[in-house]
Amino acid sequence: MTIDNNENKLLNLMKRVRDEQKRKADYIVPANHMQKRTIEDSDGKMKPQLIVEQRGGEPTLVMDFNDVSFNQYAVYNGIESRTARRLQDQAPSEFDALLNRLHSQDSNKRMLRTFDNGSSSTLRANLSDKFKTFDNYDFLEASIPALMDRTEEAPEIMQADYTEKRMYMRFKFNAQTGEGANVGDLMANGIGFSNSETGHGSIAVWQNFWTLACTNGMQTDNRSRSAHITSARESDVYGVLSQEAKDADNKAMALKLRDLVKSYSSRESFDEVLQKMRLAGADVAEGIEPVELANNAGRVLALTKQETSGLLNGLISTIGQAGYERDKPLTRATLINAVTACQHKAEKDDVDLWQRRGGQVLNMRASDWSRVKEKKEKAVA
Repeated sequence: MTIDNNENKLLNLMKRVRDEQKRKADYIVPANHMQKRTIEDSDGKMKPQLIVEQRGGEPTLVMDFNDVSFNQYAVYNGIESRTARRLQDQAPSEFDALLNRLHSQDSNKRMLRTFDNGSSSTLRANLSDKFKTFDNYDFLEASIPALMDRTEEAPEIMQADYTEKRMYMRFKFNAQTGEGANVGDLMANGIGFSNSETGHGSIAVWQNFWTLACTNGMQTDNRSRSAHITSARESDVYGVLSQEAKDADNKAMALKLRDLVKSYSSRESFDEVLQKMRLAGADVAEGIEPVELANNAGRVLALTKQETSGLLNGLISTIGQAGYERDKPLTRATLINAVTACQHKAEKDDVDLWQRRGGQVLNMRASDWSRVKEKKEKAVA
């Protein structure tokens, strides 16, 4: 039984996670032991680095900032990340001196999460020393068996993404399908996972809903989030536990993931969402133009101008699909497909956002839908 697809998305993700696991190193360091400096690299570009001076027989550490750790370092020191970027570009020496002055008076401990690159190290996260780690390697060891444990059908992976902030996996159950808002509008059940090693969100498991014609994914209300689903990691004693106790903690994590997979992949929960989609298909927006519907939806969903423009493009793409009847009125189901279509052009870390927004439209209150479909009165000449 396999849960990979013909592009080996899951296998490639697992290889990357395994390779990075070998290069990881974490350090707990008082802030006043850190020094920031800026050097010129081989390409003539100015590169920020963090130095942790030799202490207690340990060697001096030299780490290159990546974008994530640089932003975290700036925010920790009370400097907005865009301002920090400008200072780094325009006045690097003065910016180094300012940050080092701030750190010299700070004895709080920080967790520095790094990658060993052989000849250099990369600082990938600058976090509180209280941060409870549950790395992607551990997460895969817990989640993949939970998926493989399904005796009726293993899911197929649809999306496997990895960024400096998060890891994502989204699966589809090919045998669990049904008609949505319209006849022939085939949909499939699915499940999604995400995890962050760098402080950008907790472990998350959710039900994913796929429109098969366009492979748009939507997240339903069935969602579980926890800083750490396991109980022992919530305590301050995790660092002194034996390997046996940690293994038991990981086993508890695997069992909880198994139960969540079972719940979110049940036919009953899938049918509930199908019924909601059919109801959304009955919510018609009579006589409104796509531009006005998108603008109204942008205000209700609190989108930016750029996001609203993307929503309009998604709406036009949706009503232009094969099988969509010409002059067919727009519905709330049409808007759901338009919102979730935006994920295809979104940054990897924003795909979840658009999928959740699709679920937001699915569960939209009647008063909000009235605002979305409201037409402006045309001025009389």
